[in-house]
Amino acid sequence: MQSSVGNVIHVPLNLSWLPEEDSRMSVDSYEDDWYRLSDIRVNGQVLEYTGRGKSIIDVGLAQARAPLTTTNHYFEIEIIDPGENCYIAIGLTRRNYPKHRHPGWNKGSIGYHADDGKIFVGSGLGDPFGPRCYKGDHMGCGIIFPRDYVCDYDSDGGSVDMSPSSPTEVDDLLLLLDTSDSEDEDWWNGRYEMECDSKVKVFFTRNGKTIGIRQVRIPKGGFFPTVGMLSVDEKVRVDLRPLTG
Repeated sequence: MQSSVGNVIHVPLNLSWLPEEDSRMSVDSYEDDWYRLSDIRVNGQVLEYTGRGKSIIDVGLAQARAPLTTTNHYFEIEIIDPGENCYIAIGLTRRNYPKHRHPGWNKGSIGYHADDGKIFVGSGLGDPFGPRCYKGDHMGCGIIFPRDYVCDYDSDGGSVDMSPSSPTEVDDLLLLLDTSDSEDEDWWNGRYEMECDSKVKVFFTRNGKTIGIRQVRIPKGGFFPTVGMLSVDEKVRVDLRPLTG
């Protein structure tokens, strides 16, 4: 190539360019936020149901790694895709909650269900509570702690003393992850002390407005943010810390 004043300009043709995908910043997968993912896939802040969605034994569960505390006491989901039936639930569960049960269905849990607007508190029978939720709706769940409440949680978000004391109890704990209703009673009333003395108020929101409050006894080790899904193609976006900077 020659300029107007006769100077020759050499253009290097052997430049190497980085592929576009290599030049992008890496995106946090958010997988470390979750203690248990059963039939649910994490894609950034989005949870996608990957189960069969054929019966109630196909519930997909996502349980957060850390419990709600007095400094981080609320979380939200946004319904991105309601799937076939919008069998989506938001709630709180004890640490070793059964992996194929919606929040609210078993002892040591509470949940607000999008498909029928009912609240479930440690039982498979729900009560009328709030409106149904649809695509684009934001569902929230939080705890109002009493002023004298002391969080007895360790740095990993677990409880102070939830570890079994013998190999036999380790096996029992693993079996209870797929617990039946009768085995679930053992958690609440039997060999494992699950309840604290403190009661807390659990509240739920829809699109930023509080729809109701229930007072419940908090499990030993705390309440963990939990999302349940049960029909094909369901997707939700989760914000575990919406009130932080």
